[in-house]
Amino acid sequence: MSAVLDYLKESGVFYLSTMDGNQPRVRPFGAVCEFEGKLYFITAKTKNVYKQLLENPRVEISAMKGQDSWIRLDGEVKMDDRREARAAMLEAVPVLKNMYNADDGVMTVFYLDNIKATEYSFTSEPKELA
Repeated sequence: MSAVLDYLKESGVFYLSTMDGNQPRVRPFGAVCEFEGKLYFITAKTKNVYKQLLENPRVEISAMKGQDSWIRLDGEVKMDDRREARAAMLEAVPVLKNMYNADDGVMTVFYLDNIKATEYSFTSEPKELA
């Protein structure tokens, strides 16, 4: 999992794809952390993405690093409503403290489960990372 986390952090921005009924929705994310061996990201309970993740937990994530390498993750998300998970995200990405706190009732975190992660390149064969 550390190779996937490192890749996403080095990319700076990754794109999360959800479904809104039969319409795909893609949006940029930047905050990611590892907690208890799982890959976590954050959103707010007030956002459409939150509702979409609850309705259909299947997601894909994509990010590009440099000019010739990109990653694709396929998996399911699971919400973790524990305060410890929210606090871990805030500690891993301190800039989030300007927008959220672990007890605000708005911030929520999800982790990826059943992940398939593949790194692709224009110059080499795909490589399974998870």
